Amino acid sequence: MASDTTECGQDAGVFRPHVDRNRCEGSAVCAAICPYQVYTIGTLPKQERRGLSAAGWLKGYVHRWQQALTVNAQACHACGLCIAACPEQAITLRRADPPAQPLAAADRLF
Repeated sequence: MASDTTECGQDAGVFRPHVDRNRCEGSAVCAAICPYQVYTIGTLPKQERRGLSAAGWLKGYVHRWQQALTVNAQACHACGLCIAACPEQAITLRRADPPAQPLAAADRLF
């Protein structure tokens, strides 16, 4: 069940959640607690498994590659509920890259 959104003080998209693939065990606590449906639990794609440590690979295999996937990361309001709830401490927040701004006419070379 999603939590009350009154604790979330940031505008959506300022921060993005990052899931440490070597730690996540797919417990689904983040998906349950997030009031903005940022997470879903699904199978970690094969291309994302390549960079795992040996321990991360073993953990993924044991848990059938089920992990938290950030399917709606742009909706994150950085309330931190998922961070506090994650039993594996696999979630951090990172400032999102600002959108590219078009160059003003005076800044263009040609």
